[in-house]
Amino acid sequence: MKNVEELGQLLQLERIEENFFRGNSYKTSWKRVFGGQVLAQALHAANQTVPEDRFAHSMHAYFILPGDVEFPIVYEVDRIRDGGSFTTRRVVAIQKGRPIFNMSASFQLQQNGLGHQIDMPIVKPPEELLTDQELAEAYKEKYPQLYRQMQLPRPIEFRPVEHIDITKSEAHIPFRHVWIKAKGRLPDDIRLHQEVLLYASDYNLLTTAMLPHLHEISFHEIQIASIDHGIWFHRDFRADEWLLYALDSPSASNARGFTRGSIFNQEGLLVASVVQEGLMRQRRK
Repeated sequence: MKNVEELGQLLQLERIEENFFRGNSYKTSWKRVFGGQVLAQALHAANQTVPEDRFAHSMHAYFILPGDVEFPIVYEVDRIRDGGSFTTRRVVAIQKGRPIFNMSASFQLQQNGLGHQIDMPIVKPPEELLTDQELAEAYKEKYPQLYRQMQLPRPIEFRPVEHIDITKSEAHIPFRHVWIKAKGRLPDDIRLHQEVLLYASDYNLLTTAMLPHLHEISFHEIQIASIDHGIWFHRDFRADEWLLYALDSPSASNARGFTRGSIFNQEGLLVASVVQEGLMRQRRK
């Protein structure tokens, strides 16, 4: 996918029954469905069953089995509850007759209330930084396969604040800051902006958890896969404007890495929070 218009088309699911939707997958080079795609499509399926005046404020999902890009995915939505202020939905993604993913999501009316937030980190603005694909030019000669992977077209632009050479055997503290923005303009639909941000939020999490261990093992020697993913939407935002993804990994243990993310807009407003735990272990030889 070269831009967010193509991503938007991927998120447009076919309604095949009252609470059943079917979607296709982007053909990844590694032949497995990208987790961010399933997250975004599942939220889109739930959005189709929610009253128009309610918007997602949180969701939590588990990745059960890897998805196959050659087969469609069916999303079954369970209408758990429609309350006075909140709506709850459960979504199961099914492929080849088996659940590969499940998600619980909560939706809320826009309401007034108390407010506070943490401060946005002080970092260089995106205009002063190179994209991750431009930084990858350093790998072109010595690590051509890694370079090709990083040059694959994506609908999201990433501009890392810290330039970390992942090919060097050096440990780093598990903190990163990455500016993210959709490639292209999106309609004024907060649901679509949430789905696009949810898609983008699956990047950079497990790689942050690996940073303290690069002196022990290389990226080529380790197997990583998302286990679960949670997001909270705090305030309205635009996914086609620059957002700062501030990431940290408090812990890794028992072959799992845990990472948190805070997402700010350029005015310093905290618009979303993310958590993820993932498999992180040495590949079997």
